[in-house]
Amino acid sequence: MMNPVIEAILKRRTIRAYKDTPLSRETLRTLLDCAMWAPSGRNSQPCHVRVIKDKALLRELDTDFWNKVGRGTPAYTKCDVNPVYQGAPALFLIYTPTEDQMNSGLAAENIAIAAEGLGLGSCIIASVGSLLKAEEGEKWKKIIDIPEDFKFQIAIAVGEKDEDPAPKERKPENFRIVEAE
Repeated sequence: MMNPVIEAILKRRTIRAYKDTPLSRETLRTLLDCAMWAPSGRNSQPCHVRVIKDKALLRELDTDFWNKVGRGTPAYTKCDVNPVYQGAPALFLIYTPTEDQMNSGLAAENIAIAAEGLGLGSCIIASVGSLLKAEEGEKWKKIIDIPEDFKFQIAIAVGEKDEDPAPKERKPENFRIVEAE
C-alpha cells in the first residue's frame, strides 16, 4: 500500500549535510503551514513556530550554543564538523506555553515529513535546547518574537540534501498487531 505520504514517511532520513541553497519563502510558508495543521491535544494549538533563515543569525545561534555548552563537548552527532543547525539554510524552532513534547513533536514530524515530500532533508535537533532553555537563551525569544514565558521544545533543520544516508536498522519486533485468539 503506497502513496506519496507513506513513501515520504518511509524514505525520510536524518540529514546532516546540506547544499548552500536558500529555501524560497513559498517553501518555508508551506512547511510552516504543515506545522500549523499538525494535530494537537484538545485542539489547543499551543505551538509557536519560527524559522531562522538568516545566515548571520544562524552563526550567532551556533556561537551562543558553544559558549553555553563549551567547545569540545560531544553535544550532538557530527558536532566536531557541523554547527548546531547542521549547516542547513533554515532552522525551525518550536516553543510552547508549557513543557509539551507531544504537541511539539507532532508539529516537528509534520515539518520533517513535508520536507521529505518536497525533496528536502531534515534533522530534528534537541541539543540546541541546552542554550534555548537556559537563561542565555532568553535573548533568542526577543530576536524571534516568542512570548517570554514560553518554553523551547525542539528544532528542525531543513534544506536541500547533500548526502543520501542508508536507512538504519529497525526493530520490527517492537511493532505488533494484537488480536484475540
